[in-house]
Amino acid sequence: METSVARRGEELVRFCTTKIPGLVRSSQVFRKSLQRGLVLSTGAFLVYEAHKLISGFAEVHASFKVEEVIEQADYLYGSGETEKLYQLLVQHKNSDDAELLWRLARASRDLAQLSSTSAEEKKQLAYGALEYAKRALEKNESNSAAHKWYGICLSDVGDFEGIKTKIGNAFVIKEHFQKAIELNPKDATTIHLIGIWCYTFAEMPWYQRKIAATLFASPPTSTFQEALRYFHMAEEADPNFYSKNLLFLGKTYLKLNNKKMALLWLSKAKEYPAHTEEDKQVQKEALELLNSM
Repeated sequence: METSVARRGEELVRFCTTKIPGLVRSSQVFRKSLQRGLVLSTGAFLVYEAHKLISGFAEVHASFKVEEVIEQADYLYGSGETEKLYQLLVQHKNSDDAELLWRLARASRDLAQLSSTSAEEKKQLAYGALEYAKRALEKNESNSAAHKWYGICLSDVGDFEGIKTKIGNAFVIKEHFQKAIELNPKDATTIHLIGIWCYTFAEMPWYQRKIAATLFASPPTSTFQEALRYFHMAEEADPNFYSKNLLFLGKTYLKLNNKKMALLWLSKAKEYPAHTEEDKQVQKEALELLNSM
């Protein structure tokens, strides 16, 4: 009986080392353990050791696959392939990897921004993006990008839930942006987003301010000067990194009645190479503002 089980064990080892590359050294350990295991329970021990070997391989393989997907995703994102990127990442929506999840949140959000996406799809994608970003944070609270995209997606969802929710979420959004910068001080995009936050509340219409004052003891407030400071900080961190930052530098200078500086930054936004649909929209808005000056 023991000779028969041992022979089967040898066959199993040969199968694993032949069919599963990288387990050759493990097979030596397996043989020694097998000999000890025969003294106890030969059949159960064989199954247990084989499970350990194959499970170990599966974990390494899964890790490699995650890295491969992330590499593909970053290539597609850099190429502006929004739909292909989403289709790649949504296959991994049940992943426990924070790096995959925040990228899926970003891809969902980017797909929602496309003009070809229907209103109903935009809403579904916005809520889906928020869920992915939330899960990314749950998996890794030290992930700067997860904080950034949670803040962005929470802001997007506010568009569907009314002014009270949107204003109430504003404090949480800013906290996550600030945490993202704390974790990654050189992230120009997040610095830009705080600038957008400041610009939005500096520009808030009087009736919305009145609603905010009624609903909250200390509603969020800001100034165009504060927004301008963040837009310049973003540009200093990574010059010419984003067409929208150039646009908002121009728009903020317009709000401050500095037409000379507004002309400078709006011209840069208009001339920015259009790699994405958003870049094209920025070019269009910059041109309209220049023509109106």
